[in-house]
Amino acid sequence: MGASLPPKEANLFKLIVKSYEIKQYKKGLKAADAILKKFPDHGETLSMKGLTLNCMDRKQEAYDLVRLGLKNDLKSHVCWHVYGLLYRSDRDYREAIKCYRNALRIDPDNIEILRDLSLLQAQMRDLAGFVETRQRLLTLKPNHRMNWIGFAVSHHLNSNASKAIDILEAYEGTLEDDYPPESERCEHGEMLLYKVSLLEECGFLEKALKELRGKEFKIVDKLSYKEEEASLLIKLNCLEEGEKLYRVLLTMNPDNYRYYEGLQKCVGLHSETSQYSSDEIDKLDALYKSLSEQYTWSSAVKRIPLDFLDGEKFRDAADKYVRPILTKGVPSLFSDLSPLYDHVGKADILEKLVLGLEESLKKTGGYPERSEKEPPSTLLWTLFYLAQHYDRRAQYDMALAKIEEAMQHTPTVIDLYSVKSKILKHAGDFTAAAALADEARCMDLADRYVNSQCVKRMLQADQVPLAEKTAVLFTKDGEQHTNLHDMQCMWYEIASGESYFRQGELGRSLKNFLAVEKHYADITEDQFDFHSYCLRKMTLRSYIEMLRFQDRLHAHAYFRKAAAGAIRCYIQLYDTPPKPSADEDYELAKLPASQKKKMRQKQRKAEARAKKEAEVKSEEANAVGVSKYGKRNVKPVDLDPHGDKLLQIEDPLMEAGKYLKLLQKHSSDYLETHLLSFEVNMRKEKILLALQALKHLVQLDAENPDTHRCLIRFFHKVASRSALTTDAEKLISGVLEAERPTFSRLHDKSLMEANTVFLEQHKDSLMHRAAAAEMIYCLEPNKKAEAIQVIEQTNNNPVSSNGSLGPVKEWKLKDCVAVHKILTSTFDDQDAALRWKKRCAVEFPYSTYFEGSLCSTITANKASKQTHENAKNGAIESIASNGQEKCLQTVASFDRSQRVDNMDRRPGRAGSDRVLIAGLVWVGKLGASVWADRFWSNSNDRIDSRSCDQSSMARDVGFGPGPRRLGPRMAYQIDRFINYRWKYRKSKLDWIVQFVLQSAF
Repeated sequence: MGASLPPKEANLFKLIVKSYEIKQYKKGLKAADAILKKFPDHGETLSMKGLTLNCMDRKQEAYDLVRLGLKNDLKSHVCWHVYGLLYRSDRDYREAIKCYRNALRIDPDNIEILRDLSLLQAQMRDLAGFVETRQRLLTLKPNHRMNWIGFAVSHHLNSNASKAIDILEAYEGTLEDDYPPESERCEHGEMLLYKVSLLEECGFLEKALKELRGKEFKIVDKLSYKEEEASLLIKLNCLEEGEKLYRVLLTMNPDNYRYYEGLQKCVGLHSETSQYSSDEIDKLDALYKSLSEQYTWSSAVKRIPLDFLDGEKFRDAADKYVRPILTKGVPSLFSDLSPLYDHVGKADILEKLVLGLEESLKKTGGYPERSEKEPPSTLLWTLFYLAQHYDRRAQYDMALAKIEEAMQHTPTVIDLYSVKSKILKHAGDFTAAAALADEARCMDLADRYVNSQCVKRMLQADQVPLAEKTAVLFTKDGEQHTNLHDMQCMWYEIASGESYFRQGELGRSLKNFLAVEKHYADITEDQFDFHSYCLRKMTLRSYIEMLRFQDRLHAHAYFRKAAAGAIRCYIQLYDTPPKPSADEDYELAKLPASQKKKMRQKQRKAEARAKKEAEVKSEEANAVGVSKYGKRNVKPVDLDPHGDKLLQIEDPLMEAGKYLKLLQKHSSDYLETHLLSFEVNMRKEKILLALQALKHLVQLDAENPDTHRCLIRFFHKVASRSALTTDAEKLISGVLEAERPTFSRLHDKSLMEANTVFLEQHKDSLMHRAAAAEMIYCLEPNKKAEAIQVIEQTNNNPVSSNGSLGPVKEWKLKDCVAVHKILTSTFDDQDAALRWKKRCAVEFPYSTYFEGSLCSTITANKASKQTHENAKNGAIESIASNGQEKCLQTVASFDRSQRVDNMDRRPGRAGSDRVLIAGLVWVGKLGASVWADRFWSNSNDRIDSRSCDQSSMARDVGFGPGPRRLGPRMAYQIDRFINYRWKYRKSKLDWIVQFVLQSAF
């Protein structure tokens, strides 16, 4: 490097390299400029200056300088290496590999370039090249441990585990007998465990066990050693030794489910299907009873028997398991027992058991057959469990009754509001669910989980702006929405994208879905740093596991949801493209002159506002300082916040195809993947690809309604094609004729006959009948009335859900919504859609979509109408108006120049606390004067307003009969502002008055 320079400049060149390595970019830049003053065409200096500028976010200058340097010195390995580093920083790994290979042609033994090349080959999974490069590194530096390990790992990744074992054994042969030293024992032990895992992978089980036991004294991780030994003993059928070892492991961790599974395998009582004979159940029961006596504190040893026991034994075991958990008040009890609801009969037993506990707690205050009294909270958690139980069984009336009873018992438990919100969501009242989730959030503003649940409910209710404001409460100050993206908050982006899609805002929806895809690209890039780190730290088993996880990364549920959402957006964009500007001008021209003028003014204002916001963001970005390394801390400005540019694409289906390929590669066993493939290829008129998707659908689920739709649509489309003219069309037609008999549903039948058979086979299923009706209309449009009748004649029959104690109907809310959309869009029959809506409103009274009688929107409208009528008749409660009037008078008479530090809590003084409390109390529909006077008379410094029983006051203000507590959300706000009022004592009272006015009025 810098060999063609004089000694002084050569030293400066070394300084450039050193400054780059220690991130002192300004210093390196200064040295480069000093060389270039005397030697302006020195290629290596130009390249290093470009590399330094690249680290200072001056990309274009960097590329120009590096290319100029390479042009001036084409045979310099430094210039090619720097060019590769530049491409690597921009994640263009293929171009970087080309540059590294060119550098190696000039300097084939350069260790740094070979090491960088091997990292890129591992990243790109160029496994053959990775093996070759690691071999060259080992040849050049055989005394370096990392080169031996890297060579072994490369062969393992290249599906040659036996060769990797030989390399590790050769490496061990170079070590001395007393190796490793104390400082390297952990790393060497990890290497030995990795070697044992390779032997196990190759099937050399006896050799693996012998190797493991022979090197026991060199392995530091004793837990991994015992787990690996136990696994090998089971595979070698040494069950007695394995049983002893698993019992040892259970003494170390009696709550590890894998240890119990291993112990069952050793005693011959394990079944992959969880199906056991009565004799096996008795043996398992005896085994776990003995273990429970040994590990009395373990919850796993009590929970596992519930999976295989049944009948009275199950009831007794469940009773013993549930009682202490209800007494302790563990909210996750239902989540723990919910897998049992898939077992026939167990849900009924649990229901009867917990109902019995509830009855006993209400009558005697204790459990059945026990004289000891239980704490009052036990009844609360029993009701809490029952509410979730009935919610699981779709008995929403009973679920809401139980959760309401629990809330009356203890109205300050946050989990009650969260569960009620979930019940209402399942019942279809998304608006009320969001309001309750927000109420739960306000009870503990420091709980991120409750905040996230609230955001989810708001997005499900399509309250996106409010959800965003709530979500950013837990982000850093500044660019709030950008922080959610930086945090890779994928659940938020997916839920937000789905909400925008429901509202028809394709641009914003697409922007959120593509943001998730960007996160997965970032996760893929994040593995790059581990290629060298894991070899250096010898975390080889974790490294291999991480690489395999990365290979199946795009099979993750979040990516699948985001990719499917993006494909749907592109399909809808193809079906209904946005209007071009000429069409918009034509629509504008049809408006009256006055409306036209208003529309143009709004457009100009919107454009001016957007331009101003962009300028402000640009100025803020430019004003950001430079770090000590010379790198600008500039956040990129989002120039397309609403995703409008994403809609301006020429071929939406081509864009959809990019994500479809990833789904087909990584999620081929999901029905949705092939449904989307069918829709895209049918629109592209790629007949054979659509046929391929159809065959996958039939293979996965031939009886699915969507599969039936695709089958009939496909062959109907093929049959209705025009005359075949080209050889390609004739060839495709021949393939279709050969493939049609392979579909058993169409064998010797017309499409209408096949549809009739399908309808007869699934006459009791709503979605199957809807699919058959849709196909009747597709095949013969003149039979529209008959097709609609097929849907309307469907009965919502009760179904037995493991012998449920209450009535459970067959219809699901989401299915009924889908049928309503079919009637509206496919059939375009508003009368039929209205009839269906009225029918479903009876079946789902809490549904806001169908406007059921018990949904929040209907009840709110009824309450508003009743209040309006009462006001007309003069029958409105006087105390409410008096409270409002008094609060307004208090606020109006307030001296705005007064400071908070002049406030007084005595009844005769108009302090800021009194103004605030009056407003908040009136918001809660309580009498301001009555409650405020009681509040001021309290002399304690800290007041817990949530504990105030308002029984007498409730009767005073007309909210009776019976005791009433303050609403938890209002009580929390009161308590928070009163107890922390001194925090704001230096601020003016304007802020408090403004808060009251905005909150209350």
